Amino acid sequence: MIIQALIFYLFAGIAIAGSVMVISARNPVHSVLFLILVFFNVAGLFVLLGAEFLATVLVIVYVGAVAVLFLFVVMMLDVDFGHLRQGFLQHLPIGALIGVVLVLELVVVVSGRWQGASRIAEAVAPTPEGLTNTHALGQLIYTNYVFLFQSAGLILLVAMIGAIVLTLRHRGGVRRQSIADQVARRPEDVLEIKKIQPGSGV
Repeated sequence: MIIQALIFYLFAGIAIAGSVMVISARNPVHSVLFLILVFFNVAGLFVLLGAEFLATVLVIVYVGAVAVLFLFVVMMLDVDFGHLRQGFLQHLPIGALIGVVLVLELVVVVSGRWQGASRIAEAVAPTPEGLTNTHALGQLIYTNYVFLFQSAGLILLVAMIGAIVLTLRHRGGVRRQSIADQVARRPEDVLEIKKIQPGSGV
């Protein structure tokens, strides 16, 4: 138990320190790298909790896709971050107010004075015997929460289609692929066979 506690505090400490560095680093590339470090440590916490499936999904999806995408976007786009920070003092009061509200919420939840904390503790049931964490999670999602799960998938699909429609731009003079024309074309339309006599070539 002592070793598990030490590993927990190690992962949690590195995750908190990395989170602070994400928002305090001046270089946005360094912020994304610290975010990847946070994801790895949170995955380690999931492994300690016995949720190896969530840890694997966190590493594959967030580290392998989302964070790397952020890194490429930050590195490829020439964003003037100095210009973006010019309005920092103007929005500081609103940001400070939101930060205070979040801190108060965390204090209330951690202190256990919120009445719903006991309800959440009662709702969290241990994994049934004979079932792995992944099996139990899949059985719960695809039985009790199958409609909510499918609704979340539809919402993400609509969001993806909306992002594609909003970013799609039709520009004149750009050659576009036409699948119907490619399938319907014949060799006679694109090929021309010429007989060249010996000695008449260039």
